[in-house]
Amino acid sequence: MAQRALVTGGAGFIGSHLVEALLAEGREVTVIDDLSSGVARNVPPSAVLQEIDIVDRGALHDAIERTHPEAIFHLAAQASVVASVEDPSRDCAVNVQGTLNVLDAAAQLKTPVVFTSTGGALYGDDAPMPTTEERIPAPLSPYGASKWAAEAYVNTWSLAGGVPHAVCRLGNVYGPRQSPHGEAGVVAIFSHHLYVGKAPKLYGHGAPTRDYVYVEDVVRALLAASGHRGTYNVATGVETDVRAVWDGLQAAAGVEIEPQLADLRPGELQHSCLDASRAERELGWRVEVPIAEGLRRTYAALVEEFRGAEGA
Repeated sequence: MAQRALVTGGAGFIGSHLVEALLAEGREVTVIDDLSSGVARNVPPSAVLQEIDIVDRGALHDAIERTHPEAIFHLAAQASVVASVEDPSRDCAVNVQGTLNVLDAAAQLKTPVVFTSTGGALYGDDAPMPTTEERIPAPLSPYGASKWAAEAYVNTWSLAGGVPHAVCRLGNVYGPRQSPHGEAGVVAIFSHHLYVGKAPKLYGHGAPTRDYVYVEDVVRALLAASGHRGTYNVATGVETDVRAVWDGLQAAAGVEIEPQLADLRPGELQHSCLDASRAERELGWRVEVPIAEGLRRTYAALVEEFRGAEGA
């Protein structure tokens, strides 16, 4: 009998890639997603999609109990820094209470959870780089604070219940299916600007750095973390500034557009880079896709998506 897996946020960017990987392993997959940012068409037909808000404790518990998964991957989140500043209460409800709801349901079944957290937004601007998991978090936004609080519940429930839950602190994930709308996902945003021939805004005047990690590498890390107890950075350990990302995508597109320069927005970091050596030691995971190749793959895939959206 195929193993059952449940993915919250499985209609989203990272979640849908994870669902595909789980199905490729021969697992039965249930997706929980309220479709507030996820898209139903991202979910493969062979997976079961249930439209549920993780803040709805009763509906979530019923769905998890019926599914009785052997593994849970918790990706559903309020993931916008700007939205967290504008409405920290909703951010807390989704990211903290929602995570607690998942953990409580998992505890009834003794099912291990892999929780996706954030790297840069958690560690703050003063962290040494590349930053290790031992660094005490100093988040600059409600989003970072809510993810840190959720991590505490994951770790506490793991220790108290004897179930090996894992926290994966992700770098800046990019790849196919990432939405170009909103303030997050700079690679997708830049790709769309290039596609339509529009100059983007480079916040922080193009100088801020991030640790950009390709979505396929992230999926492999999440799969490797299932059944382990611990906190793991999932990133490349390489700083790339915003201007370099824009230049790399211009090269992939074969066009040149001069961008606009703007100041950083509230809650955003100047620099972020994560040390992922623990994941390599304990999970046997390491990055396989360098950023130049990842940007080429992503731009080509997103252009096809943009064309498909125009024809829909």
